[in-house]
Amino acid sequence: MIIGVGIDVAEIERFGAALARTPGMAERLFLESELLLRSGERRGVASLAARFAAKEALAKALGAPGGLRWTDAEVYVEGSGQPRVRVRGTVAARAAELGVRAWHVSLSHDAGVASAVVIAEG
Repeated sequence: MIIGVGIDVAEIERFGAALARTPGMAERLFLESELLLRSGERRGVASLAARFAAKEALAKALGAPGGLRWTDAEVYVEGSGQPRVRVRGTVAARAAELGVRAWHVSLSHDAGVASAVVIAEG
C-alpha cells in the first residue's frame, strides 16, 4: 500500500550559489557519505541538488511534518546504480508512525534542474 508520494525540484545553479554563500550548509543538509563519491572526491552540485530534492520529496511523502532533521535521511546509491534512502532518528520515527516499510526513490538532473520522486510504501 502506498502511504505517501513526494516530488521536488531544485534549480542547480541556485542551489550551488546557496552552498557557496552559506558556510556549513552542506554539512547541515548532508552526511559526509552523501558529500563524497566512492572515489573520495567531492560530489558535484547537480548530484547534491538531486539529493536535496530527494530529502524534500521524502518529507512530503511523510506529510511534511515539522521537526525532521535533514541528516536523518541519507540518500545513497547501490552498486547497481539504483538510488536508495536510509532513515534514522526523526525521519524513522515519523515513518514508523505511518507504517512505512519500504522506500522507492528516483533522482534526475538535466537542463539546470535536479528532481526527485519518493514513494513511501507500507
